[in-house]
Amino acid sequence: MATQQHDVLAERSRASQRVTVVGALVNLLLSALKLVIGWMDSSAALVADGIHSLSDLASDALVWFAARHAGEAPDEEHPYGHGRFETAATLGLGILLGVVALGIVWDAVQRAASGEHPVPGMLAIYAALISIVSKEALYWYTIVVARRVNSEMLRANAWHHRSDAISSVVVLLGIAGAMAGWPYLDSLAAVIVGIMVAKIGWDLGWEAMQELVDAALDPEQVQAAQAAILSVDGVRSVHMLRTRRHGHRAAADVHVQVDPKLSVSEGHMISQVVEERLKEAVEAINDVTVHIDPEDDETARPCRNLPLRAEALGRLQTVWPALPGPHKIVLHYLAGKIDVDVEFALERCADPGEAQALQQQLQEALEPEAEFGKVRVFFGLDAQ
Repeated sequence: MATQQHDVLAERSRASQRVTVVGALVNLLLSALKLVIGWMDSSAALVADGIHSLSDLASDALVWFAARHAGEAPDEEHPYGHGRFETAATLGLGILLGVVALGIVWDAVQRAASGEHPVPGMLAIYAALISIVSKEALYWYTIVVARRVNSEMLRANAWHHRSDAISSVVVLLGIAGAMAGWPYLDSLAAVIVGIMVAKIGWDLGWEAMQELVDAALDPEQVQAAQAAILSVDGVRSVHMLRTRRHGHRAAADVHVQVDPKLSVSEGHMISQVVEERLKEAVEAINDVTVHIDPEDDETARPCRNLPLRAEALGRLQTVWPALPGPHKIVLHYLAGKIDVDVEFALERCADPGEAQALQQQLQEALEPEAEFGKVRVFFGLDAQ
C-alpha cells in the first residue's frame, strides 16, 4: 500500500515537473518575443505583456520547485518539511510583481500625459496573436494533465495560463485600436495589463501571508475533512479540527471521540483509519495528528491531578486488602473520576447473587476515596 502511494506521488511529481518545464520554456520565448518586438514596434502594451510573461516564468519556477520537493522528507532542522520556503518565495514574488505593476502603470500614464502616442506596426499584432494561441494551448495541455493526476496546483496554473491569454487579447485590441487611429489605446492597454499584473502579485502575496500566519484550509476542504472523519466506524464525534497550510501542503490535527471502554489497540486502529481517510479526502493534507478522546473533553469534567496507575493501585490495595486472586484491574479516567473494572477467574463465579454482592462490597469500600467512581466486576480471567 505504501509503495503504491509512493509510486502515485512520484508519477504526479514527474507529470507536474514536465508540464511546468514546458510552460516555463513557452513563457521564456514569449517574454523575449514580446519585449523585443514591443520595444522595436513602439508598443507599451506589448512590453507590459512581455513583463507579464516574465512574471509567469517566475510563477512556473515556484510551481516546479513545489513539484520537485513534494515528496522530500522532513529533516532535523525542518521537521514539518520545506513548504514554507516556497511560501516565503511566493511572498517575495508577490511584492516584486506589485512593484513591477506600479512601474508599468506609471510609465503608461506618463506617456499618455506627455502626448507621446507612437503607433505600433503589424509585428506587434503578430506577437500578440502568437501569445494568445500559445497561452490557450498551454491552458489545455496543463488542465488535461491536472485532471489526469488530480492536482489542484496544476489546475490553478492552467487557469493562470488562460488569464494570460486574456491579457494578450487586451493587448491585441489596444494595438489594433492604436493602428486604427486611436493611439492612446495602446497606453490604456498597458495600464490594464499593469493592473492585471498587480492583481496576480496581490493574490500571490495574500495567499502566502495567509500561510505564514497559519490560516486554515478553505471551508469546503474543512467540511470534506470532517465528513471523512465521521465516516470512520467507531468515531462518535469530532471536535477541535484544526488545519494549517505549509507551502502547497497542509497539516491537520483533530480530537476524535470514541467509546470510552475501547481497548488501546482499537483506539489506535481508529486513529490510523482517520488519518488515511483525511489524506484521501483532502489532497493537500499530508500530515495528520489524531487525538483519541474517551469523552468530549470540551464539556466533560477534567481528569487532571488524578493519580496514575501505580498510585491508584496502591490506594485500591489499601481499601481492598483481601481482594481474592487472581484478578485483573482496568482503570477508566472519565468525567473527573476513575472507574474501576475488576476481572476474576471464571471459576470464582458461583452465582449472579454472589457476583452482585461482591461488586457492592467493593463499591462501598471505595466510597471514602473521592477520586474513584463506579466499580464493575467481571468473571472470565484466564487463571493461568
